[in-house]
Amino acid sequence: MKYRYLGSSGLLMSRITLGTMTFGAPDWGCDEKVSHAIIQKYIEAGGNTLDIADIYAGGRSEEIVGNLMPELNRDGLIIASKCSLPSGPAITQFGANRKQIISSCEKSLKRLKTDYIDLYHVHVPDPITPFEETLRAMDDLVRQGKVRYTGSSMFFGWQLTKAQGVSAKYNLEKMIAGQYIYSLIHRELERETMPAAVDAGIGITCFSPLGGGLLTGKYQGQEKPKPGTRASFRTEVDGPRFWHPRGYKTAEIVADVSKKSGIPMVKLAIAWPLGRKFVTSVIIGAKNVDQFEKNMEPADWDLPKEVWDELEERTRPEEEYLNWYNKFNYDRFFNASEFHDVEVDLI
Repeated sequence: MKYRYLGSSGLLMSRITLGTMTFGAPDWGCDEKVSHAIIQKYIEAGGNTLDIADIYAGGRSEEIVGNLMPELNRDGLIIASKCSLPSGPAITQFGANRKQIISSCEKSLKRLKTDYIDLYHVHVPDPITPFEETLRAMDDLVRQGKVRYTGSSMFFGWQLTKAQGVSAKYNLEKMIAGQYIYSLIHRELERETMPAAVDAGIGITCFSPLGGGLLTGKYQGQEKPKPGTRASFRTEVDGPRFWHPRGYKTAEIVADVSKKSGIPMVKLAIAWPLGRKFVTSVIIGAKNVDQFEKNMEPADWDLPKEVWDELEERTRPEEEYLNWYNKFNYDRFFNASEFHDVEVDLI
């Protein structure tokens, strides 16, 4: 396993994170026994980060991890969880307001059977609650020792920048992590969100590198998953994300590169985001141990440069005028000096 620091923090994270959304999920996930076996295999391989959320399997995912917690080296693990999506039937049980954040955290701690959460994310942006309220509630959790670091998920670039500015103004804990869907299919974030994250000192963890299974090759020739398959149960969510013309085209490209290079599609898809220095860790999920072991292969393996470059070029999203224009504009500044800070290079 290789490791990377998360954003501007000193938190050292394995570059493969174990996602737990399958844990306890009926129909398309795995039971507690299999979940525990996957966790143990992951830790044996050098993994140190478990990504969870209070809504996964209605809280069951956190309970499954919590039931194994007494057998684990807690200090050697990074437990990441999230709040702000609906966590119960009441109309008040969602959002990034103080009431929901604190309530969600306390319930997650009980389910996880731990005294603290290492990395706590606001799961989705809240367009109503003021940033000051959200960030102060997160800061309070850090001051109380219930949370070690804070982060966000699916924030726009301007929201990341605003959040860090509000934290600086009021001396609140700054976010160090941003979780996004980022893969060969979804590269739109490269335009503004990723540069904003880098500028703000926020490390990126990315989910769904396999495009809901589309980039594994097992759905070649299909316009939608076959009834009864795991993917068919996820179509309501994954369909709009991946099952569209760009997704199909990307899958064909990955299949072609796989055939030419001899590298399995799964390995290509998971390893490609790790070629980006702004990516700290790629989140993988699994419903059984065999699937987990295949997904873990890029943990200490890097794509050959020529293969990475071909995938990058052939899946590159169409540029908007602003990005196209500023490439030429920035070159003037970069070329004026022998060296420059590579973090400001937005190309």
